[in-house]
Amino acid sequence: MSATLFDKSRPGRPGYRLPAGAPPAAPRLDAAKRRRGPVGLPALSELDVMRHFVALSKLNHSIVSGFYPLGSCTMKYNPVLNEELARLPGFAASHPDQCAQTVQGNLELMWRLEEALKAITGFAAATLQPAAGAQGEFVGMRIARRWHEDHGAARREVLIPDSAHGTNPASVVMAGLGVRTVPSDARGLVDLAALAAAVGPDTAAVMLTNPNTLGLFETDILRIAELVHGAGALLYMDGANMNALVGRVRPAELGFDVMHLNLHKTFATPHGGGGPGSGPVAVTAALADYLPGLRVRRDGERFTASRAPRSIGDVHGRHGNFAMLVRALAYILRYGGDGLADISAGAVLNANYLQARLRDLVEVPHDGLCMHEFVASGRPLKKHGVRTLDVAKRLLDFGIHAPTVYFPLIVPEALMIEPTETETKESLDRFVDAMAQIVREAETDPELLRTAPHTTPVGRLDEARAAKELRVVQPPAEG
Repeated sequence: MSATLFDKSRPGRPGYRLPAGAPPAAPRLDAAKRRRGPVGLPALSELDVMRHFVALSKLNHSIVSGFYPLGSCTMKYNPVLNEELARLPGFAASHPDQCAQTVQGNLELMWRLEEALKAITGFAAATLQPAAGAQGEFVGMRIARRWHEDHGAARREVLIPDSAHGTNPASVVMAGLGVRTVPSDARGLVDLAALAAAVGPDTAAVMLTNPNTLGLFETDILRIAELVHGAGALLYMDGANMNALVGRVRPAELGFDVMHLNLHKTFATPHGGGGPGSGPVAVTAALADYLPGLRVRRDGERFTASRAPRSIGDVHGRHGNFAMLVRALAYILRYGGDGLADISAGAVLNANYLQARLRDLVEVPHDGLCMHEFVASGRPLKKHGVRTLDVAKRLLDFGIHAPTVYFPLIVPEALMIEPTETETKESLDRFVDAMAQIVREAETDPELLRTAPHTTPVGRLDEARAAKELRVVQPPAEG
């Protein structure tokens, strides 16, 4: 037996005693709060416990159990290798306050990731600190506000298309700016005439998602950039849909001044369940001095971290969610420039294939070449008393996660469908077959859809009541 097993000098070993001068042990619980008998836990075998938790896991839907065409949220490829790399002791056991000399590898990783993101986007500088895309938006708006103030203009208005993600106006308001909505035209793109009329001396920035939430590339982007810059404003890109452009288009070359990237979407790590995420912000050289957080710099073979001279301040702890940075760089290095371009092409191909196959089943309001996603409408089914929500619920019975519904708001009964690049043609065809059956059921047995799902662990909730009467604990049964 090891001589160290009962070593009383080592914390965690049986018989270990606190050294002299150590703080006293925590006070014992009041006698009235202590257990008076056994807890009553069941005696279970290891197999029973394992089977219990595996059975629970089967009640959840995930990317490993079925198709997940969730528009704008990209539940995509998440290599196991990335998880193993993020758990390497040198990464997982390091501390953000360690001396720079002891974490040179970590600093180099962040420097290399920033260089990769600069190459992908075409921008001059980036910060890795923001924890999510929405926080990246907030950073971009803070930078825009500070930049105008430093140039003697207290501009306070941001123009946002009516198809924008809901976080866009929220981020603007949080940054102390005001929102003005710009309508879309019949093509589903920004209305150029309306934009030209709205942009002016009080415009701080224009926020665009490109491709937009309809899955359409803003073909007038160069003209938009000209209008925005001509008015002295900045052009911000919501990079939530960058997975359609990586390796194909560099946003800085389209005229954007600042953008955020969703590392947890575009570069492999799904963020379902609430996080963690990562939302780096990339900017032109003129805005680099305003970036938040510690920025890694290379001095020969040594790496250091310091703050930008006119930084807007921290928006998250230290370097942000570091493990997400490890995963993202691993993904980028694994595929390289050509591989990333192929991934974008696959996402666009899959979306256009699905759109072509579904256009005879559901309405596609903006029918034409889409990017990585498209928006259909369940409006024709309303004549049978069936809503888009009913279609989404019924899809669950086929082992398919529902697409995003009722967004963007400019499409009635919207179904935002994003297949991602990782799904096979056979998987996409199964989705089309399920949609075809659901459309037939809407015509012949609409009640089947209105009461769906029928095969899931939890049936349909009264969502309106649940929103008003949130109850997270089941009350005890009476009697």
